[in-house]
Amino acid sequence: MKAITWHGKHDMRCEHVPDPRIEHGRDCIIKVTSCAICGSDLHMYNGVIPDMHAGDVVGHETMGEVVEVGPDCKNLKVGDRVVIPFTISCGECYFCQNGWYSACERSHPDAEKAAKLWGHSPAGLFGYSHLLGGYAGGQAEYLRVPFADTGALKVPGGMPDDMALFLSDIFPTGYMAAEFCNIKGGETIAIWGCGPVGQFAIRSALLMGAERVIAIDTIPERLEMARAAGAETLDFSKQDIYEAIQQHTRGRGADACIDAVGTEPFATSGADAMIDRIKVATFLGTDRPHVLRQAIHCCRNFGTVSIVGVYGGYLDKIPFGSAINRGLTFRMAQTPVQAYMPKLLGLIEDGLIDPSFVITHKASLEDAPGLYEVFNAKQDNCIKVVINP
Repeated sequence: MKAITWHGKHDMRCEHVPDPRIEHGRDCIIKVTSCAICGSDLHMYNGVIPDMHAGDVVGHETMGEVVEVGPDCKNLKVGDRVVIPFTISCGECYFCQNGWYSACERSHPDAEKAAKLWGHSPAGLFGYSHLLGGYAGGQAEYLRVPFADTGALKVPGGMPDDMALFLSDIFPTGYMAAEFCNIKGGETIAIWGCGPVGQFAIRSALLMGAERVIAIDTIPERLEMARAAGAETLDFSKQDIYEAIQQHTRGRGADACIDAVGTEPFATSGADAMIDRIKVATFLGTDRPHVLRQAIHCCRNFGTVSIVGVYGGYLDKIPFGSAINRGLTFRMAQTPVQAYMPKLLGLIEDGLIDPSFVITHKASLEDAPGLYEVFNAKQDNCIKVVINP
Protein backbone atom coordinates (compact mmCIF):
# COMPACT_ATOMS: atom_id res chain seq x y z
CA MET A 1 0.00 0.00 0.00
CA LYS A 2 0.98 3.67 -0.27
CA ALA A 3 1.64 5.68 2.89
CA ILE A 4 3.31 8.86 4.11
CA THR A 5 6.59 8.06 5.82
CA TRP A 6 9.10 10.05 7.85
CA HIS A 7 12.75 10.06 6.79
CA GLY A 8 14.19 12.95 8.79
CA LYS A 9 13.70 16.63 9.32
CA HIS A 10 11.62 18.14 6.48
CA ASP A 11 11.68 14.79 4.65
CA MET A 12 8.23 13.21 4.30
CA ARG A 13 7.67 10.76 1.46
CA CYS A 14 4.83 8.91 -0.17
CA GLU A 15 6.06 5.38 -0.72
CA HIS A 16 4.98 1.75 -0.76
CA VAL A 17 5.01 -0.12 2.56
CA PRO A 18 3.67 -3.56 3.57
CA ASP A 19 -0.09 -3.83 4.03
CA PRO A 20 -1.21 -4.10 7.66
CA ARG A 21 -2.67 -7.38 8.92
CA ILE A 22 -4.67 -8.59 11.89
CA GLU A 23 -2.21 -9.26 14.74
CA HIS A 24 -4.55 -9.65 17.71
CA GLY A 25 -8.14 -10.77 18.11
CA ARG A 26 -9.46 -7.28 18.92
CA ASP A 27 -7.87 -5.67 15.84
CA CYS A 28 -9.62 -4.46 12.75
CA ILE A 29 -8.26 -3.21 9.43
CA ILE A 30 -9.79 -0.15 7.82
CA LYS A 31 -9.51 1.14 4.30
CA VAL A 32 -8.73 4.81 4.90
CA THR A 33 -11.17 7.16 3.21
CA SER A 34 -9.95 10.39 4.88
CA CYS A 35 -7.04 11.39 7.05
CA ALA A 36 -5.42 14.71 7.93
CA ILE A 37 -2.17 16.47 8.72
CA CYS A 38 -2.27 17.67 12.31
CA GLY A 39 -0.34 20.60 13.73
CA SER A 40 1.42 18.17 16.04
CA ASP A 41 2.62 16.25 12.96
CA LEU A 42 4.67 19.34 12.16
CA HIS A 43 6.75 18.70 15.29
CA MET A 44 7.86 15.45 13.65
CA TYR A 45 8.35 17.23 10.34
CA ASN A 46 10.60 19.76 12.08
CA GLY A 47 12.61 17.05 13.79
CA VAL A 48 11.76 17.86 17.41
CA ILE A 49 10.01 14.58 18.32
CA PRO A 50 12.50 11.99 19.62
CA ASP A 51 12.75 8.32 18.67
CA MET A 52 11.47 8.59 15.12
CA HIS A 53 12.81 5.93 12.76
CA ALA A 54 13.31 6.35 9.02
CA GLY A 55 10.34 4.86 7.22
CA ASP A 56 7.83 5.29 10.07
CA VAL A 57 4.27 5.68 8.77
CA VAL A 58 2.77 8.84 10.26
CA GLY A 59 -0.67 10.28 10.88
CA HIS A 60 -3.19 10.08 13.71
CA GLU A 61 -6.40 11.67 12.36
CA THR A 62 -8.05 8.89 10.42
CA MET A 63 -11.37 7.40 9.38
CA GLY A 64 -12.44 4.78 6.92
CA GLU A 65 -14.34 1.59 6.15
CA VAL A 66 -13.80 -1.67 8.03
CA VAL A 67 -12.50 -4.34 5.65
CA GLU A 68 -11.37 -7.01 8.13
CA VAL A 69 -12.28 -7.79 11.74
CA GLY A 70 -10.42 -9.86 14.33
CA PRO A 71 -12.29 -12.79 15.93
CA ASP A 72 -12.65 -11.03 19.32
CA CYS A 73 -13.91 -7.70 17.95
CA LYS A 74 -17.64 -8.29 18.28
CA ASN A 75 -19.10 -4.80 17.82
CA LEU A 76 -17.75 -4.12 14.33
CA LYS A 77 -18.43 -5.69 10.96
CA VAL A 78 -17.03 -5.37 7.48
CA GLY A 79 -18.50 -2.30 5.80
CA ASP A 80 -18.88 -0.15 8.94
CA ARG A 81 -17.70 3.46 8.58
CA VAL A 82 -15.61 4.42 11.59
CA VAL A 83 -13.56 7.29 13.03
CA ILE A 84 -10.38 6.24 14.84
CA PRO A 85 -9.20 8.15 17.96
CA PHE A 86 -5.52 9.00 18.00
CA THR A 87 -5.13 7.42 21.44
CA ILE A 88 -4.91 3.61 21.48
CA SER A 89 -6.74 2.29 24.53
CA CYS A 90 -7.73 -1.15 25.79
CA GLY A 91 -10.97 -0.09 27.49
CA GLU A 92 -10.35 -2.45 30.43
CA CYS A 93 -7.48 -1.14 32.57
CA TYR A 94 -7.82 1.17 35.59
CA PHE A 95 -7.36 4.34 33.54
CA CYS A 96 -9.69 3.35 30.71
CA GLN A 97 -12.37 2.35 33.20
CA ASN A 98 -12.14 5.84 34.67
CA GLY A 99 -12.41 7.50 31.25
CA TRP A 100 -8.72 8.46 31.10
CA TYR A 101 -8.10 6.57 27.85
CA SER A 102 -4.93 8.47 26.95
CA ALA A 103 -3.25 6.94 30.02
CA CYS A 104 -4.09 3.33 29.07
CA GLU A 105 -1.80 0.87 30.86
CA ARG A 106 -1.87 -1.80 28.16
CA SER A 107 -1.49 -0.14 24.77
CA HIS A 108 2.16 0.95 24.92
CA PRO A 109 4.36 -2.01 23.94
CA ASP A 110 7.51 -0.38 25.38
CA ALA A 111 6.10 1.54 28.32
CA GLU A 112 9.39 1.54 30.23
CA LYS A 113 10.96 3.73 27.54
CA ALA A 114 8.36 6.46 28.05
CA ALA A 115 8.46 6.06 31.83
CA LYS A 116 12.19 6.84 31.86
CA LEU A 117 11.41 10.28 30.44
CA TRP A 118 8.06 11.07 32.06
CA GLY A 119 7.94 8.95 35.21
CA HIS A 120 5.00 6.90 33.91
CA SER A 121 3.93 5.91 30.42
CA PRO A 122 0.86 7.27 28.63
CA ALA A 123 -1.12 5.27 26.07
CA GLY A 124 0.29 4.38 22.70
CA LEU A 125 -0.53 6.77 19.86
CA PHE A 126 -0.91 6.23 16.14
CA GLY A 127 1.98 7.39 13.97
CA TYR A 128 3.83 9.39 16.60
CA SER A 129 7.30 8.01 17.39
CA HIS A 130 8.54 4.91 19.14
CA LEU A 131 8.51 6.84 22.39
CA LEU A 132 4.72 6.51 22.13
CA GLY A 133 4.52 2.94 20.93
CA GLY A 134 5.90 2.92 17.40
CA TYR A 135 2.47 2.25 15.88
CA ALA A 136 2.01 2.79 12.15
CA GLY A 137 -0.13 5.84 11.46
CA GLY A 138 -3.15 6.49 9.32
CA GLN A 139 -1.82 8.65 6.48
CA ALA A 140 -2.02 5.54 4.37
CA GLU A 141 -4.36 3.45 2.27
CA TYR A 142 -4.99 1.01 5.13
CA LEU A 143 -4.62 1.08 8.92
CA ARG A 144 -4.52 -1.63 11.58
CA VAL A 145 -6.57 -0.52 14.60
CA PRO A 146 -5.63 -2.26 17.87
CA PHE A 147 -8.40 -2.59 20.49
CA ALA A 148 -10.81 -1.59 17.74
CA ASP A 149 -13.83 -2.59 19.82
CA THR A 150 -12.91 0.26 22.20
CA GLY A 151 -11.50 2.79 19.75
CA ALA A 152 -13.52 2.83 16.55
CA LEU A 153 -16.62 5.04 16.56
CA LYS A 154 -19.30 4.18 14.01
CA VAL A 155 -20.36 7.10 11.82
CA PRO A 156 -23.96 7.57 10.63
CA GLY A 157 -24.36 6.58 7.01
CA GLY A 158 -25.37 10.00 5.74
CA MET A 159 -22.64 11.97 7.46
CA PRO A 160 -19.82 13.08 5.12
CA ASP A 161 -16.23 12.27 6.07
CA ASP A 162 -15.45 15.99 6.33
CA MET A 163 -17.93 16.36 9.19
CA ALA A 164 -16.80 13.27 11.11
CA LEU A 165 -13.03 13.06 10.58
CA PHE A 166 -11.99 15.57 13.23
CA LEU A 167 -13.63 13.55 16.00
CA SER A 168 -10.34 11.64 15.84
CA ASP A 169 -8.37 14.44 17.54
CA ILE A 170 -8.71 18.18 17.01
CA PHE A 171 -12.42 18.61 17.83
CA PRO A 172 -12.18 16.66 21.12
CA THR A 173 -8.90 18.39 21.94
CA GLY A 174 -10.31 21.88 21.38
CA TYR A 175 -13.46 20.96 23.29
CA MET A 176 -11.44 19.56 26.20
CA ALA A 177 -9.33 22.74 26.27
CA ALA A 178 -12.49 24.77 26.79
CA GLU A 179 -13.98 22.27 29.23
CA PHE A 180 -10.85 22.55 31.39
CA CYS A 181 -11.71 26.26 31.83
CA ASN A 182 -14.74 25.38 33.99
CA ILE A 183 -16.99 27.74 32.05
CA LYS A 184 -20.25 28.50 33.85
CA GLY A 185 -21.32 31.49 31.77
CA GLY A 186 -20.05 35.04 31.35
CA GLU A 187 -16.31 34.34 31.39
CA THR A 188 -13.53 35.86 29.31
CA ILE A 189 -11.34 33.13 27.80
CA ALA A 190 -8.01 33.94 26.11
CA ILE A 191 -6.75 31.42 23.56
CA TRP A 192 -3.21 31.39 22.19
CA GLY A 193 -3.06 29.82 18.73
CA CYS A 194 -5.74 30.02 16.04
CA GLY A 195 -4.72 26.86 14.25
CA PRO A 196 -7.20 23.98 14.01
CA VAL A 197 -7.25 23.11 17.72
CA GLY A 198 -7.52 26.77 18.68
CA GLN A 199 -10.43 27.20 16.26
CA PHE A 200 -12.31 24.35 17.90
CA ALA A 201 -11.47 25.71 21.35
CA ILE A 202 -12.96 29.09 20.35
CA ARG A 203 -16.22 27.55 19.18
CA SER A 204 -16.38 25.18 22.13
CA ALA A 205 -15.86 27.96 24.68
CA LEU A 206 -18.67 29.98 23.10
CA LEU A 207 -20.94 26.92 23.01
CA MET A 208 -20.29 26.44 26.74
CA GLY A 209 -21.36 30.00 27.52
CA ALA A 210 -18.20 32.12 27.58
CA GLU A 211 -19.13 35.77 27.17
CA ARG A 212 -15.92 36.74 25.39
CA VAL A 213 -13.18 34.82 23.66
CA ILE A 214 -9.92 36.62 22.90
CA ALA A 215 -7.98 34.77 20.19
CA ILE A 216 -4.25 35.42 19.74
CA ASP A 217 -2.24 34.73 16.59
CA THR A 218 -0.56 36.64 13.78
CA ILE A 219 -1.66 34.76 10.64
CA PRO A 220 -4.37 36.90 8.97
CA GLU A 221 -6.53 34.04 7.69
CA ARG A 222 -6.50 32.34 11.10
CA LEU A 223 -7.48 35.56 12.84
CA GLU A 224 -10.28 36.06 10.30
CA MET A 225 -11.58 32.53 10.92
CA ALA A 226 -11.56 33.27 14.66
CA ARG A 227 -13.51 36.49 14.15
CA ALA A 228 -16.03 34.65 12.01
CA ALA A 229 -16.71 32.40 15.01
CA GLY A 230 -17.35 35.40 17.28
CA ALA A 231 -13.94 35.88 18.89
CA GLU A 232 -12.13 39.15 19.46
CA THR A 233 -8.61 38.92 18.05
CA LEU A 234 -5.14 40.13 18.97
CA ASP A 235 -2.11 40.05 16.65
CA PHE A 236 0.95 39.34 18.76
CA SER A 237 3.24 40.82 16.10
CA LYS A 238 1.53 44.21 16.41
CA GLN A 239 0.71 44.62 20.10
CA ASP A 240 1.83 43.64 23.56
CA ILE A 241 -0.46 40.77 24.46
CA TYR A 242 -0.22 41.19 28.24
CA GLU A 243 -1.09 44.89 28.03
CA ALA A 244 -3.90 44.23 25.55
CA ILE A 245 -5.51 41.60 27.76
CA GLN A 246 -5.17 43.90 30.77
CA GLN A 247 -7.06 46.54 28.84
CA HIS A 248 -9.70 44.08 27.64
CA THR A 249 -10.33 42.86 31.21
CA ARG A 250 -9.99 46.14 33.16
CA GLY A 251 -6.74 44.97 34.71
CA ARG A 252 -8.07 41.72 36.13
CA GLY A 253 -6.79 39.26 33.51
CA ALA A 254 -8.63 36.55 31.62
CA ASP A 255 -10.71 34.08 33.64
CA ALA A 256 -8.93 31.25 31.85
CA CYS A 257 -6.11 31.00 29.32
CA ILE A 258 -5.69 28.21 26.77
CA ASP A 259 -2.30 27.30 25.32
CA ALA A 260 -3.17 25.70 21.98
CA VAL A 261 0.34 26.26 20.59
CA GLY A 262 2.85 24.14 22.50
CA THR A 263 6.52 23.64 21.92
CA GLU A 264 7.00 25.48 18.59
CA PRO A 265 5.44 28.94 18.77
CA PHE A 266 5.53 30.69 15.40
CA ALA A 267 7.68 33.81 14.98
CA THR A 268 7.40 34.92 18.60
CA SER A 269 9.24 38.01 19.78
CA GLY A 270 10.71 38.91 23.14
CA ALA A 271 13.89 38.07 24.99
CA ASP A 272 12.57 34.85 26.50
CA ALA A 273 11.43 33.55 23.10
CA MET A 274 14.86 34.27 21.62
CA ILE A 275 16.58 32.49 24.50
CA ASP A 276 14.28 29.49 24.02
CA ARG A 277 15.27 29.28 20.36
CA ILE A 278 18.97 29.42 21.20
CA LYS A 279 18.65 26.73 23.87
CA VAL A 280 16.78 24.34 21.58
CA ALA A 281 19.16 25.00 18.66
CA THR A 282 22.19 24.27 20.86
CA PHE A 283 20.61 21.25 22.60
CA LEU A 284 20.46 23.05 25.94
CA GLY A 285 16.66 22.81 26.07
CA THR A 286 13.86 20.62 24.76
CA ASP A 287 10.92 23.00 24.32
CA ARG A 288 10.07 26.66 23.72
CA PRO A 289 7.40 27.56 26.30
CA HIS A 290 7.03 31.26 25.50
CA VAL A 291 3.26 30.99 25.09
CA LEU A 292 2.82 29.13 28.38
CA ARG A 293 4.73 31.84 30.26
CA GLN A 294 2.55 34.52 28.70
CA ALA A 295 -0.66 32.62 29.44
CA ILE A 296 0.31 32.35 33.11
CA HIS A 297 0.95 36.08 33.39
CA CYS A 298 -2.28 36.97 31.55
CA CYS A 299 -4.53 34.77 33.69
CA ARG A 300 -6.45 36.41 36.53
CA ASN A 301 -5.87 35.44 40.16
CA PHE A 302 -7.42 32.03 40.90
CA GLY A 303 -7.98 31.50 37.20
CA THR A 304 -7.21 28.44 35.08
CA VAL A 305 -4.46 27.73 32.57
CA SER A 306 -5.54 25.02 30.12
CA ILE A 307 -2.72 23.38 28.15
CA VAL A 308 -3.38 21.27 25.06
CA GLY A 309 -0.39 22.32 22.94
CA VAL A 310 2.22 19.56 22.68
CA TYR A 311 5.26 19.69 24.97
CA GLY A 312 7.76 16.86 25.17
CA GLY A 313 10.45 17.44 27.75
CA TYR A 314 11.63 19.86 30.42
CA LEU A 315 10.42 23.47 30.31
CA ASP A 316 12.73 26.31 31.40
CA LYS A 317 11.92 29.54 33.23
CA ILE A 318 8.25 28.83 33.92
CA PRO A 319 6.94 31.55 36.28
CA PHE A 320 5.76 29.12 38.92
CA GLY A 321 6.05 31.77 41.60
CA SER A 322 3.36 33.71 39.78
CA ALA A 323 1.16 30.63 39.59
CA ILE A 324 1.39 29.64 43.24
CA ASN A 325 1.16 33.14 44.69
CA ARG A 326 -1.93 33.94 42.60
CA GLY A 327 -3.71 30.62 43.02
CA LEU A 328 -3.74 29.40 39.42
CA THR A 329 -5.14 26.01 38.43
CA PHE A 330 -3.41 24.06 35.66
CA ARG A 331 -5.34 21.53 33.55
CA MET A 332 -3.65 19.57 30.78
CA ALA A 333 -3.73 16.22 29.01
CA GLN A 334 -3.29 14.24 25.87
CA THR A 335 -6.98 14.06 25.03
CA PRO A 336 -8.81 10.88 26.12
CA VAL A 337 -10.65 11.05 22.82
CA GLN A 338 -12.91 8.04 23.39
CA ALA A 339 -14.52 9.87 26.34
CA TYR A 340 -15.57 12.78 24.12
CA MET A 341 -16.42 11.22 20.77
CA PRO A 342 -20.08 10.17 21.36
CA LYS A 343 -21.06 13.54 22.86
CA LEU A 344 -19.37 15.53 20.12
CA LEU A 345 -20.88 13.33 17.43
CA GLY A 346 -24.22 14.33 18.96
CA LEU A 347 -23.36 18.03 18.64
CA ILE A 348 -22.65 17.49 14.95
CA GLU A 349 -25.87 15.53 14.41
CA ASP A 350 -27.85 18.26 16.22
CA GLY A 351 -26.43 20.91 13.88
CA LEU A 352 -24.62 22.84 16.62
CA ILE A 353 -21.29 22.61 14.80
CA ASP A 354 -20.02 21.52 11.40
CA PRO A 355 -16.33 20.66 11.90
CA SER A 356 -15.59 20.87 8.18
CA PHE A 357 -15.31 24.68 8.52
CA VAL A 358 -11.61 24.31 9.28
CA ILE A 359 -10.62 22.54 6.02
CA THR A 360 -8.68 24.71 3.60
CA HIS A 361 -6.79 22.13 1.50
CA LYS A 362 -7.40 18.65 0.15
CA ALA A 363 -4.79 16.33 -1.28
CA SER A 364 -3.93 12.83 -2.43
CA LEU A 365 -1.26 10.82 -0.65
CA GLU A 366 1.14 11.68 -3.46
CA ASP A 367 0.60 15.40 -2.89
CA ALA A 368 0.75 15.27 0.90
CA PRO A 369 4.54 15.65 1.39
CA GLY A 370 4.44 19.00 -0.40
CA LEU A 371 1.53 20.15 1.73
CA TYR A 372 3.53 19.41 4.88
CA GLU A 373 5.88 22.15 3.71
CA VAL A 374 3.01 24.51 2.86
CA PHE A 375 1.29 23.91 6.22
CA ASN A 376 4.52 24.28 8.18
CA ALA A 377 5.39 27.58 6.44
CA LYS A 378 1.82 28.94 6.90
CA GLN A 379 1.60 29.47 3.13
CA ASP A 380 -1.38 29.61 0.77
CA ASN A 381 -3.85 30.36 3.63
CA CYS A 382 -3.33 26.77 4.81
CA ILE A 383 -5.09 25.95 8.09
CA LYS A 384 -6.11 22.29 7.71
CA VAL A 385 -5.12 19.65 5.16
CA VAL A 386 -7.34 16.62 4.52
CA ILE A 387 -5.92 13.69 2.57
CA ASN A 388 -8.11 11.32 0.58
CA PRO A 389 -6.06 8.19 -0.27
